[in-house]
Amino acid sequence: MPAPVIEIRDLHKSYGSLEVLKGVSVTADKGHVVSLIGSSGSGKSTLLRCCNLLEDSQQGEILFNGEPIRWKGSGHDRRPGDARQVLRVRTNLSMVFQQFNLWAHMSILENVMEAPVTVLRQDRDAVEARARGLLDKVGIGDKCDVYPAQLSGGQQQRAAIARALCMEPQALLFDEPTSALDPELEQEVVRVIKDLAAEGRTMMIVTHDMRMAADMSSHVIFLHQGRIEEEGPPDALFGAPKSARLQQFLSHSAPA
Repeated sequence: MPAPVIEIRDLHKSYGSLEVLKGVSVTADKGHVVSLIGSSGSGKSTLLRCCNLLEDSQQGEILFNGEPIRWKGSGHDRRPGDARQVLRVRTNLSMVFQQFNLWAHMSILENVMEAPVTVLRQDRDAVEARARGLLDKVGIGDKCDVYPAQLSGGQQQRAAIARALCMEPQALLFDEPTSALDPELEQEVVRVIKDLAAEGRTMMIVTHDMRMAADMSSHVIFLHQGRIEEEGPPDALFGAPKSARLQQFLSHSAPA
């Protein structure tokens, strides 16, 4: 069996004396969609940021395609020890943020092209052709030459997804990709993410949208106070939750 694309083992993360992750283990196999759900403050987004090495963890292992991250130091002084490895991992784990994070001074096309051209040093003409195709794919191919401020929130998030895809990553990480949008615009983005799941892309998604998590996940993880309270296939987790805490959570946010 091939190694999982992403594997996290017994991860611990704290900010000073505040322990946010208390020994979390997650696996995302190739082509699988893993959704992380839970109340605010449960550690979902922190886990995703640790996975992409945007945050440093104090204990535990992170592996990408079976290759462990090499660390130096320990505890709160622990850092990734190989800058080239960090760059390689980050370029293969493209992240889509809650607040889009588009560059305001660049057109939408320039936003999508920037990282492949400047970070990966790919041929500009080839990147432009790929970027235009991806903007068509997410339904905003006619917005190439406009700036982020001229787009709706849903259009901006779709541009951010095209930007992530233009890196040709092995996995996509979504951090609450629809929570900043009103319900109508939210559905524009959900459709794009569902299409990506249907293509067999490997994804980890932090989401408050239980319907989306139920519809397209291979595996769902419910985090509570920095630990995995319950996990399993969506049918089991949403259809027959075992823990009282998950039952309570779903009573307020179950998929319609």
